[in-house]
Amino acid sequence: MEHDAMVSRSADPAADEASVRRDFWPKLKAVARSIPFAEDAVAAYYCAMDRDTPIHVRATLIGALAYFIVPFDMVPDFIPVVGFLDDASILAAALASVRMHMTDRHREAARRALAEEEFG
Repeated sequence: MEHDAMVSRSADPAADEASVRRDFWPKLKAVARSIPFAEDAVAAYYCAMDRDTPIHVRATLIGALAYFIVPFDMVPDFIPVVGFLDDASILAAALASVRMHMTDRHREAARRALAEEEFG
């Protein structure tokens, strides 16, 4: 994906949300065993898709999740070990800024989803 396409995509929150809804689970399924932050990513997904979550929190999380699903980012995900460091950093920063809105219900849904799915 070209840089201009990435920039224009991130400037369109509705497109980002549609991309996250469409591409999050396939991406997670492909990489879940390679990333130590899978539960945080899934909890962020549930929080972002929760209509009771404030819009600014949803926007922050959708932006971070959109970055996670983009195949070509600052450090390409196919590079062993370091490929997900930028994704983890962006997600961690997003979670830190909205932590008070992440509920036990979001975390429990994440644990349940990870336990029920076949990842890897």
